[in-house]
Amino acid sequence: MKFTCLSKGGGFHFPPCHMLSVSGFRILLDCPLDLSSLAIFSPVPIALEAHESLDTDSVVRKKQKIEKTLDANDLVCAEPWYKTVKSLHLWDASFIDVILISSPMGMLGLPFLTRTKDFSAKIYVTEAAARIGQLMMEDLVSMHMELRQFYGPEDSSFLQWMRWEGLEVLPPELKKIALGTDCEELGAWMPLYSAVDVKDCMRKVQTLKYAEEACYNGTLVIKAFSSGLEIGTCNWTINGPKRNIAYISSSIFVSTHAMDFNFLGLQGNDLIIFSDFSTLDTTENMENDNTYCDPVPSSNASDDLYNLEEIAASLLKDDESMEEMEKLAFICTCAFDSVRAGGSVLVPIDRLGIVLCLLEQMSLLLESSSLKVPVYIISSVAEELLAFTNIIPEWLCKQRQEKLFSGEPLFAHVKLIKERKIHVFPAVHSVELLTNWQEPCVVFCPHWSLRLGPVVHLLRYWCSDPNSLLILESGDDANLALLPFKPMAMKVLQCSFLSGISLQKVQPLLKALQPKLLLFPKDLRCKIQISEANTIIHYSENETLCMPSSKESTEIDIATDLASQFHWKTLKQETVTRLDGELFMDQGKHRLLSGFRQADSKQHRPLLHWGSPDLKRLLTELSKMGITGTLKKVMDSAGSKNAAGIIDIDDPEKALIDVRETGTVIITADENLASHISKAIDIVLDGI
Repeated sequence: MKFTCLSKGGGFHFPPCHMLSVSGFRILLDCPLDLSSLAIFSPVPIALEAHESLDTDSVVRKKQKIEKTLDANDLVCAEPWYKTVKSLHLWDASFIDVILISSPMGMLGLPFLTRTKDFSAKIYVTEAAARIGQLMMEDLVSMHMELRQFYGPEDSSFLQWMRWEGLEVLPPELKKIALGTDCEELGAWMPLYSAVDVKDCMRKVQTLKYAEEACYNGTLVIKAFSSGLEIGTCNWTINGPKRNIAYISSSIFVSTHAMDFNFLGLQGNDLIIFSDFSTLDTTENMENDNTYCDPVPSSNASDDLYNLEEIAASLLKDDESMEEMEKLAFICTCAFDSVRAGGSVLVPIDRLGIVLCLLEQMSLLLESSSLKVPVYIISSVAEELLAFTNIIPEWLCKQRQEKLFSGEPLFAHVKLIKERKIHVFPAVHSVELLTNWQEPCVVFCPHWSLRLGPVVHLLRYWCSDPNSLLILESGDDANLALLPFKPMAMKVLQCSFLSGISLQKVQPLLKALQPKLLLFPKDLRCKIQISEANTIIHYSENETLCMPSSKESTEIDIATDLASQFHWKTLKQETVTRLDGELFMDQGKHRLLSGFRQADSKQHRPLLHWGSPDLKRLLTELSKMGITGTLKKVMDSAGSKNAAGIIDIDDPEKALIDVRETGTVIITADENLASHISKAIDIVLDGI
C-alpha cells in the first residue's frame, strides 16, 4: 500500500486531498478547488492601468509599487482562472481507478478530471452530497459567466497575467498565491469548466446512502459513514483482501442540522488515515496534557466495552453544538442592531447548514420585534437548494427528523417563504427583486470569496454605509478580500464555525477506534500527544509512504462440496491438500467454487512433490514400465556415498536421471520416455 498527501487543504471550503494505492488500485480521496485564491483577481475592472500592455514603462511603474501598501489597482484585472490541488495535475487521470468524495466542497474540482481524455475512474459520493455539490458547481459556473460579461472573451488561451513577465511584477502577497512558496503552483491554474462539463461529470458519479456497500472490481468493499460536518458529508471505509482502511475527514460529533458523526461505524479497521487538518488554525495547545492515546487493544474485553461506552458518551456531548448556537445568536443580535440603526446586513456565507440555522434564528428575532425587515436570498440555485433540504430527513440529525413525524417542516424557511418573510430570487438584477426591493434588509447570497456573484454588487452598494454590516467567515485574508471595496465604512463581523474534530476529542476517538496502524498529519504532532508504540506513521505533503500488508495470509471461502474432499498430507511442517475448482474475487473476499472437471480427474498427476526419490525403488518402477537402466552412486566431496546418484537409461531410448540433494533432473530427447519417467517419480515421491 502507498499513500501520498497531495494537499492538506485550507479549511472547510478547501478540504485535503490524498492519493492511495491499495490492492493494485489507485484511489483519489477528494478533488476540491482552492477558491480562496480568487482573491488575487479584481471582481470588476477598476482601473485603466490594469489593461495597459506590458511595455517597459508599465513594468517599471508596477515594480516601483511592489514595495508600497497593496491597493486595488494591484489586483489582476482579468477573467479569473481557478486553482486546483497543486500536485494533482502531475498525475495521469487515466490511471486513477476510484475517486471518493467526502463533501460537496470536495467535488468542486471533479469536472477538471472527468473532461480529460481516457478518464475512466469510478466516482463514489453520497446522494445528498452529490446533489448539493452539483448545485454548487452550477452556481459557480453561473457566477463566472456573469463576471465574464465584464471582461469579454479571452483572445488567448494563455492569459497575459500568467506570462512570466506579468507574474514577476505582481506584489509579493499576490505572487505567493499565484505561484506558491517555491513557484511550483502555476500549473494548478485552469480556466473554469462549463455547465456541459458539470452534467457530464454527474453522469459518471455513483451515489450511495450511508453504510451502503459498493464493491469495486470484486476486490474493494467501500462504505460511507456520516461525518456530521454538513448534510451528506462522510468518512470512508475501504475493505480489501490484505487491509481494512478507515478514512477520517473533517468531522463534527454532534451537529445542529446534519446527521451526527458515526464514528462507531469506523471500528474494526486495522489502518486509520486521519485527515482532519481543521485544528491547525486553532489556538488550543495540548502539549501540557499528559494523557496519551494508546491504540493497542486492552486485554479485558468487558473493560473495553465499558470504556467504549464511556468514551462514546463523552464524545457525543452536545457542548460544541451549544457553543455553535450561541455564536449564531450573537450574529443575529449584531444583525438586528444594524437593521435597527437603518443599515442592511450582507451574509455571503456558503455553509448550507449555517445558512439554514441563521435563517431560522434571524427570522425569529425580527419577527419578535416591531421591525418589518425583508430577508432576501439571491442565488441562481437557491430555490432548488432550499426545496431539496426539506425532502432529505434521512440525512439530518435526530432533532430534525423528529419534526417530520410531528408534521413540521424540517427547516423553518419553508414556512417563512410561504408567509413571504423570506424572498428567493435567482439574480440581483431580476425584475422581481427590483420590484420588491426595500431597505433596510438582510441578504444571503454567494460568494464568500467576495469576487463572484451578487455579493460584489451589494458590497459596492453598501460599503460606504457605516450602519450596514458584512458577516464573513474567518480563516481567509479579510484585508485582501475587502481590498477592491476600500475605503470601507461598513462594519465587518468575522465569525468562525466548527470545521472538524477538536483537539481534546482526537485522543478519545482514536482510543475508541483502536487501530493497529495510524496515519497522522506531521503538522499536528506539536499540538497533540499520541502514544507511539510502533503504530503511528506521520505524513506530510507530497511525501509517499509505503506500508506492508497487515494480513500475512489471505482468507478464502471454500464451497461445501469442495471442503468435503479434503485429503490432508504433511509437507515438512505444514499440512496441505489439493482442491480442483474455480477461484473468484467477490465482495473483497477470495472464493473457491466447484468448477468444470474432466472425466479422468481422479487420474490427474500430483502438482506438488516433496523429498528425494529412492533410487532403487525408482529403478524398480521403471523396469515395470519396460525401461532398463543402471544405477551409479555419486561420491560427495568427503569421499562417502550419499542419497544422490545417477540412473543411466539405455532402453528403449537414451536418458539420464540425475538425483541431487538440491533437485532431480531428467534428461532425454524422447517425450514419451520423459512422460513415463515422470509417472514413475510420481509413484515414488509423496505428492498432492
